[in-house]
Amino acid sequence: MRTPAFILLSLCLASSAAQTQELREVVVSGKRPIKETGIVKTTFDSLALKENIALSMADVLSYNSSVFVKSYGRATLSTVAFRGTSPSHTQVTWNGMPLTNPMLGMTDFSTIPSYFIDKAALLHGNSSLGESSGGLGGLVQLSTAPVPPEGLKVQYIQGIGSFSTFDEFARISYGSARWRSSTRVVYSSSANDYSYINHDKKENIYDDNHNITGQYHPRERNRSGAFKDLHALQDVFYRDGDNSIGLSAWYTHSDRELPMLTTDYGDERSFENRQREQTLRAVATWEHFAPKWKSTVHAGYVYAQTHYDYRREAAEGVMNTMTRARSYVNSFYGRADGEYSPSRRWNFAVSLSARQHTVRSHDRSVVTAGGGNATVGYDAERAELAASATGRWRPTDRTGISLVLREEINAGHTAPLMPSLAAEAVLWPAAGLTARASIARNYRFPTVNDMYFLPGGNPDLRPEHGFSYDADLSFETGRTGLYRLTGSAGWFDSRIDDWIMWLPTPKGFFSPRNVMRVHAYGIETRADLSLIPAHGWQVDAGASFSWTPSVNDGEPVSDADNSVGKQLPYVPLRSASATLRAAWRGWSVLYKWCHYSQRHTMSSNEQSLTGYLPPYYMSNIELGKELRLRPMDLSVKLAVNNLFNEDYLSVLSRPMPGINFELFVGITPRF
Repeated sequence: MRTPAFILLSLCLASSAAQTQELREVVVSGKRPIKETGIVKTTFDSLALKENIALSMADVLSYNSSVFVKSYGRATLSTVAFRGTSPSHTQVTWNGMPLTNPMLGMTDFSTIPSYFIDKAALLHGNSSLGESSGGLGGLVQLSTAPVPPEGLKVQYIQGIGSFSTFDEFARISYGSARWRSSTRVVYSSSANDYSYINHDKKENIYDDNHNITGQYHPRERNRSGAFKDLHALQDVFYRDGDNSIGLSAWYTHSDRELPMLTTDYGDERSFENRQREQTLRAVATWEHFAPKWKSTVHAGYVYAQTHYDYRREAAEGVMNTMTRARSYVNSFYGRADGEYSPSRRWNFAVSLSARQHTVRSHDRSVVTAGGGNATVGYDAERAELAASATGRWRPTDRTGISLVLREEINAGHTAPLMPSLAAEAVLWPAAGLTARASIARNYRFPTVNDMYFLPGGNPDLRPEHGFSYDADLSFETGRTGLYRLTGSAGWFDSRIDDWIMWLPTPKGFFSPRNVMRVHAYGIETRADLSLIPAHGWQVDAGASFSWTPSVNDGEPVSDADNSVGKQLPYVPLRSASATLRAAWRGWSVLYKWCHYSQRHTMSSNEQSLTGYLPPYYMSNIELGKELRLRPMDLSVKLAVNNLFNEDYLSVLSRPMPGINFELFVGITPRF
């Protein structure tokens, strides 16, 4: 069903969506905050985060940006990558604290409910260096915010969906002039047993004489994919004059079965494949404001516990444990920032941060060649230190220059100085037309698993490193009470050396090596429109598009290596998204669309049956109504996901659901 989505994308590229409830007054003065000099940033509107609260941040990013979201299935691992890089090249922060797992070097966005996120933004490419190194593709900023000073508020939302899915959302908040408190809880459960057509299997058709007359792909159900997720978030904020203090604590308990592959022929009752996770994230923030100074201190802690069990039936009612893996991560974080603005044309900032990781990863039940059991794993500690200094200067009201110098020490290894130089100029103040350009050097250190995983870890790995260049044009225009139109188009070019790849060894296991030189380049575009066509109406539209060649530009590692000059696996050449929302007197309708082009599953880009995944186009639609009654506010929303029942895969052999439905009823009492 490509035609409706293609027409919508073409229409939206000429317009697009800020998705705000009210059209803000547009004042185009040719100036931006000096702190954003040279920054390429995509900020998500609060409505984009709360459109469908059952969605994870992986879904929000899929439909509101052109980054590539790689999903292993509903309620399974979902990672984010952009600008032609891998998920390990995307850094993630929450309330200023890094969330990236030190073992895996990536973040699972399927475990981040959008209901818990009040603000979200993407820092593209070089713009991420002011916050962290290692974001060769960029950085995702997530945060919570103080509630308004509106006294006591209570909200409860019940969701019921296809595949025996039940979602419950509750929030209790209190806001006064000084104190703000918010408690949020999310509980989701599902049998997750959707049906799909299995293109990896064929069934024969027989005639009356048992002769094969044809074949067909059978329709199967997603087997052993049930899940239960519990999230609880507590925020407390206090403001007294020039000082503010914030404390956020986020607990997650997840119990998920890992679904069978489309290539599995066994009975789901004959095995158990389960992963259980518990995570606690806590961060405290102190801020002090002065006329020319701002000081910020962060202190945080993350505890992550992952249990993975794989058991198979050896005899009737007897299950043998094949794998019993346990990992425990403790991370301590501290950061101090200072910012000084001696005048409106100058701004200086310094930052010092430290992270200490303790990782324990063991598999206590591995079947060995001799038939016995063995325990393998590792215990590791890693300290990370970072310092950065930033200077920003506006020679005139229409020009700006920014210089970031960053230095890091990781596990005793010092990275060379990482500079980032950016400049911008307002070319046409009346339309807010602004040009930007930047150049930066960046490093990403190997993960703990890369270096110590048994078997296969390689402690001699070198950091991935390279130079990146980008340039873009953006504009912003509008008329008060009528419309607001913004857009941008940019080009980027990155050359990354010592790219880490896990390769097979003669001993039968995989081991990481520095084998590639990757050339990632391309274009990114976005447009947003907010329009009031008539009294009581609000129309928002948005669209984004990326073209991202990401090519292995290195040397062959063997005579059989056909990967040189080829697109990297699981990096789509094109990705796009679009949204269209209309609201009138409490009614709202929202259409969302995203597209990923063909993705190769092999570094050689072979066009075999398992060598690539076809492109797909995904559409969702939502219809909602809000009622303001005397004792309470009532909201009802119906969401239809995969509107045109698209048959698609995001990852090889991982089935995805067809058309499905969700109904939400929300109650907010009035006190």
